[in-house]
Amino acid sequence: MTAPHEGSSSNTLRVSDFDFDLPSELIAQQPPAQRGLSRMLAVDRATGALRDTTFAEFPNLLHPGDLLVLNDTRVLPARLYAHRTPARPLPTSRPPQALGAPGLDSQTWDTSALNIRARSGSTQQPTGQIEALLTEPVPPNRLGAPGPASGTWDTTDLAPPLAGENLWRALVRPGRKVAIGEFLVFPNPDGSPALQAEVLERGQFGERLLRFQPVDDFYAVLDRIGHMPLPPYIRRDDAPTDRERYQTVFSRDRGSVAAPTAGLHFTPQILEALAARGIEIARITLHVGLGTFAPLRVETLSEVRLHRERYTLSVPAADAINAAVRKARRIVAVGTTVVRTLEHCALQANGSPLQPHSGETEIFISPGFHFRLVSALLTNFHLPQSSLLMLVSAFAGRENVLAAYQHAVRERYRFFSYGDCMFLC
Repeated sequence: MTAPHEGSSSNTLRVSDFDFDLPSELIAQQPPAQRGLSRMLAVDRATGALRDTTFAEFPNLLHPGDLLVLNDTRVLPARLYAHRTPARPLPTSRPPQALGAPGLDSQTWDTSALNIRARSGSTQQPTGQIEALLTEPVPPNRLGAPGPASGTWDTTDLAPPLAGENLWRALVRPGRKVAIGEFLVFPNPDGSPALQAEVLERGQFGERLLRFQPVDDFYAVLDRIGHMPLPPYIRRDDAPTDRERYQTVFSRDRGSVAAPTAGLHFTPQILEALAARGIEIARITLHVGLGTFAPLRVETLSEVRLHRERYTLSVPAADAINAAVRKARRIVAVGTTVVRTLEHCALQANGSPLQPHSGETEIFISPGFHFRLVSALLTNFHLPQSSLLMLVSAFAGRENVLAAYQHAVRERYRFFSYGDCMFLC
């Protein structure tokens, strides 16, 4: 299948041009009864032709010699609950305005739209507790903004953190009650303290910078007391089964606060079938941030500014991608996170072979974008007026994609993270 014309520039498009009607009952609240049993809508991006099938048929839609690229990030159990303790004097002064939005300017970041609150019928957050959603670790040598406009983020007045500090950005609820200098105590199931954190900075809409007191194994404690950060449109508490079902079977490098959902469909058996068909598999890592759920509170695509996310392109992945390019083999991306990573790296390389490295990307892909590496895409169905829907529209054409979404609604496909998928080629 061939690529469609790139279409209109994003400068002429509005966020509202990517809207569609979605009945709430089509938003999947649970994963499929068995991993890999999802439906799949195959879309010819040149003609817009649609075919209803199942994910079990995915290996048969690939060609021997294709390179399939997966995102092996692992989701952290990043939603925690705490009790407040009295504020204490801080050893250094840090301006409360220093915490801008994570990747969006402060005027477009509103956690009320993200539903960072206990779900309907929730039993997880008793009255008086504080909910903290960890969104990003902060290296001890960098307290700069995770956002795209470094000129709007000034850390020169911030005292440097001490070596070994365990610093995290977090969204807390109710934010108005959590002041700078307070300590939050995160208990074990028996009520004993598991973690303690000092509030160093505050930002808008509930954002805080937390400094956790050292423990022997921070991530082991998260595994013990943390809850899986299910997306805001899943209106239930996380269950024990989400520990496994909200991870891909190939997850490895922990660091995400949301799953790369196209990868949730894969099973070991599907991966074996792909290998048997002669499909090469490469793995990159992009840690999905909370900004993936942030609403775009602007009117035109030219105003969109995305969150920044950390990625790693390993030596084997770079070698496999470069070989596929040299031999004109098809590169198939599993998920928009893979698309963003590969196309960001291609832009950096500017026509040269990719070099293995780690970095951060804030790339926004919308209609008019020239794809340099990705020639086929497996992805879930995305939210109306979202940057991810714009990325898919850039890849397959806005009209084709919106027509495919209308078809999916009529045929009662399941939407979003635990829902069905599309294959665009």
